[in-house]
Amino acid sequence: MLRATKRCIPSILFRRTSPLFVQKRFARWSVEKETNIKLPDPSTIINEQLIHELLESTKSLAKDHQHVKKILERARNSALLKSKNRDPCQPMSEFVQGLSLEDTATLLNVDEKDTEIMNSLYTTALYIKELIYGNRIVLFAPLYISNYCVGSCLYCGYRGENKAMKRTALTKEQLIEEVKALERLGHKRIMMLTGESPKFTFDNFLDALHTAASVKTEPSGEIRRINVEIPSLSVSDFRRLKATNHVGTYVLFQETYHRDTYKKMHPYGPKSDYDYRLLTMDRAQIAGLDDVGIGALFGLYDYRFEVMGLLQHAQHLDKTYGAGPHTISIPRLRPADHAPMSSNTDHTVSDEQFKKLVAIIRCAVPYTGMILTTRESPQMRRELLHVGISQMSAGSKVDVGSYSEGEEVHKDDVEGQFSLGDERPTHIVIRELIEMGYIPSWCTACYRMGRTGEKFMKIAKKGEIQNMCHPNAIMTLAEYLHDYADEETRRKGWELIEKEQLNIPSEQKRQVLRKNLEAIAKGARDLYF
Repeated sequence: MLRATKRCIPSILFRRTSPLFVQKRFARWSVEKETNIKLPDPSTIINEQLIHELLESTKSLAKDHQHVKKILERARNSALLKSKNRDPCQPMSEFVQGLSLEDTATLLNVDEKDTEIMNSLYTTALYIKELIYGNRIVLFAPLYISNYCVGSCLYCGYRGENKAMKRTALTKEQLIEEVKALERLGHKRIMMLTGESPKFTFDNFLDALHTAASVKTEPSGEIRRINVEIPSLSVSDFRRLKATNHVGTYVLFQETYHRDTYKKMHPYGPKSDYDYRLLTMDRAQIAGLDDVGIGALFGLYDYRFEVMGLLQHAQHLDKTYGAGPHTISIPRLRPADHAPMSSNTDHTVSDEQFKKLVAIIRCAVPYTGMILTTRESPQMRRELLHVGISQMSAGSKVDVGSYSEGEEVHKDDVEGQFSLGDERPTHIVIRELIEMGYIPSWCTACYRMGRTGEKFMKIAKKGEIQNMCHPNAIMTLAEYLHDYADEETRRKGWELIEKEQLNIPSEQKRQVLRKNLEAIAKGARDLYF
């Protein structure tokens, strides 16, 4: 009788519902060892009903050109700290200086075919980005150290059910070679990533973190900032992560803020718990890791809802901990091997919609860094630089152990987490940025000077951050030109530096910068304000 019952149940379903399977799949990567941790009610962070109501009620307002233009004017004034409604006796909030939920919903409902309004939106977003971040573009590279994963994410090539993928984790020696390869390309900032699996534990990751931070190469290779994108952590493990003194920003995407879609996309495993994942950044803040980055994977659900979810999440962090997210990432779905929901979804985001949402986020959260990855094509990356992006990856590899094989080697999609849209080598991306008038930046000064979280926001909201970041970016570019650039990039880079020095308003800082550039030419490195 028992055998007959088993035959009636599909084998995959039987395995997933067996106690052994559930215990194995739902074991968390990070276990809480502290008691009496008080966390907010997740339902107070993301209010789905309010999002739907605002998206519906603002549809008619989105067709009123005058109303939309007033919203964009408020966005400009808020970024300039000229908001008429701001109480001067109250501390400045990043989101008082940005847009309200209602204003954001209105902009999200604007028709992308309305050329006049869209041009006004793009112009406003670029104005705000340049006001706060100038023409700097921070560069980094992702470093995948393990693709072992028990996750069930239907859009990810690393998902546990992808049996076609060769699973591996970098040995210490392999990790060192990967970091050396990145340093020889000129990278100073990396994002370390790993899947979620007992075959590669949090302790393994901490060991890898210490190793990566210790690697040095000639002539001046070193990783000065390591951001991490790893599974959700407990408060106790967040404290351990912070104690390494190697981590810049902790990044984690909610993927989708829509509960029903989240459940559909993550049918089982530790990541299937929406509330636990949503409260990750609260646990980070409680543990003292105050530099956090959030994001949504656009294409899983209505992009308008996801932007509103990001804004609600950011407002919660700002209100509760005094600082919103340091970064917001805006990845868009890309095809991935054996990942059924990685393409052709019901909520595919067009290029026009994607460009619009990037501009809106820049207006809504003006002081948050916006990260663009190599999921996008070179052309789309160029366009998005003009509507608010402030950070981007270059020369990315999304499979384990590929940097040491050389930039020109591209593996099959089956070996990576997703397929890339931009496979150009790092030096080509850098040269193009210079030709476009942007300063490629590897600056890590704020993180290393303790200007993170609330401290960073206090400086940024006074409009002072660019006074430090602009000359710091110039000095990191000078290092790259001396140590890693080809002749053509070097020539164009120095032309840009000569021009950019004139844009520093303080004569005193210009003089210090000139002395520092002379010192860099003589071999000095890692100078910053």
